Amino acid sequence: MAWRRRVDRLLRRRPKAAPGEDRISALPDDLLLLVLRRLDTRAALGTGVLSRRWAGLPRELAALDLRVSDVLPPRYQRWLLRHRDIYSKGTFVLYRPRLARHEFMPNMTRYERRAMRAFTRSLEGLLAAGARRRVSRLRLEFFTTRNTGCIDRLISHAMDDWGVDDLEVIARPTFYQQTVHTFPSHGLCEEPGASRLRSLKLGCCVIPRRLHRYGALTRLVLQDVAESPPSAYENVFDSCPQLQVVHLNSCLCDRDAVMLLDAPESQIRELVIDNCVIGSVWLRDLPNLERLASMGTKLCFESDSVPFLRQWHLARRHGIEVEGFRQLLRRHLELNQFVEHTRDITDLIIRFTGPDRWIVPSTSPSSLLPNLRRLLVADVPSSWDVSWPRALLEMAPALETFHIHIASCMEEPNNEEIISWHPTKLRGHRLKEFVMAGFQGAERQVYLVKFVMEVCTALRRVAMFRNGHAQDKGHWDWEMVMQQHSWTQEEKDATLNQIMGAVSSAAPPVQVVLG
Repeated sequence: MAWRRRVDRLLRRRPKAAPGEDRISALPDDLLLLVLRRLDTRAALGTGVLSRRWAGLPRELAALDLRVSDVLPPRYQRWLLRHRDIYSKGTFVLYRPRLARHEFMPNMTRYERRAMRAFTRSLEGLLAAGARRRVSRLRLEFFTTRNTGCIDRLISHAMDDWGVDDLEVIARPTFYQQTVHTFPSHGLCEEPGASRLRSLKLGCCVIPRRLHRYGALTRLVLQDVAESPPSAYENVFDSCPQLQVVHLNSCLCDRDAVMLLDAPESQIRELVIDNCVIGSVWLRDLPNLERLASMGTKLCFESDSVPFLRQWHLARRHGIEVEGFRQLLRRHLELNQFVEHTRDITDLIIRFTGPDRWIVPSTSPSSLLPNLRRLLVADVPSSWDVSWPRALLEMAPALETFHIHIASCMEEPNNEEIISWHPTKLRGHRLKEFVMAGFQGAERQVYLVKFVMEVCTALRRVAMFRNGHAQDKGHWDWEMVMQQHSWTQEEKDATLNQIMGAVSSAAPPVQVVLG
């Protein structure tokens, strides 16, 4: 082609590089910085010793990602995998004394000490260079040892002098010692009032002092925080009114304690409480909260405590599987206990699980969710009476999208747990789409589909898939991921005959999908 011949002529005309000529260094700074940003931070900082041309370029990096895992040798990972493999196979009873004392402990701790020595030397060199930088994002990952003073100095220097506005500090416990990192008495930096810090993530650290002094801080993520009293978390909400996003992931507290969130001046719009060890969290006043995710943590509301809440992800598990205690400790909770103070939500994800069904319809059902538009009920055990989400449908007259995922389990359905439904007064529901993943044609599954098709006159699409699941897209959105199943004609006819009997002949046509 003509264009290819022109390119070949241009390439032939280009002068050949002289022996020893460095053409990469001749590239403009913008291109070289583009190359450096694609390298890990240790390699990018190391390019400064190549030549004078490269010496100043690492100072222009706007993001530094310093991880001790980059220093660890591959052999450390193999030892770690071997340790996990032995414990997962249940053979640790035979091997544990010998391996722990003579192999795992000495080798793992030796690699960790060497890695931390090399890591701290590189950090000391970075501080000693004294170069003027402008860094917007700093990521630090290190082992919690006694020699972490340089890490605290680097954090303070980065915030006071470099102008870091996005900071992530992850402390990794060593192989033999589960400890957390404690910041100095002055907190993260010397001048918190002048700090530009907007986003802070701490892992395996003690909550630092003077968080309220960081006036620009709007996002806070606390992960695997050491056991702290509820007041330590409550002070974050009370004293940091500028915060807009707060995530608490696997944080420790007293199992019987109550965390009271009463912050009438708070600007928090997004709150995630994920598998935190605490008795309960009581929401008394978060006036601007719009998105809430509570997974594995008991959550209680007061009336009008979250007037602007629109999206909620709720996950709870109840019950124990130990026979003998299973029946003794079984309890039932009414659905209205969870949704009676969240009337304005528009998007709801519910994951209720456990060995036995513990959720029951309300004794006095009403339209507690008048504005709900999208609903996902996920991970419903197949041994439960899967018709229980009918109660949600009756509470949400404006619901338009209803997805349900049934998770297969080894236990057989318990006939004693079948819900005795009263005749419904619901007619002319606005639901447009109903999707069920994990449909096996069981009696209560068919019952729920028939009920939906009977009362939802605006229904346009009903889909039932044998194989599939609900995949999270963040905390408040999802996607139904389906795997196609080959239905025989007899199976299709039998299923359609079961569910179509409830459809009125005068109703608009409904697209029924079997997959």
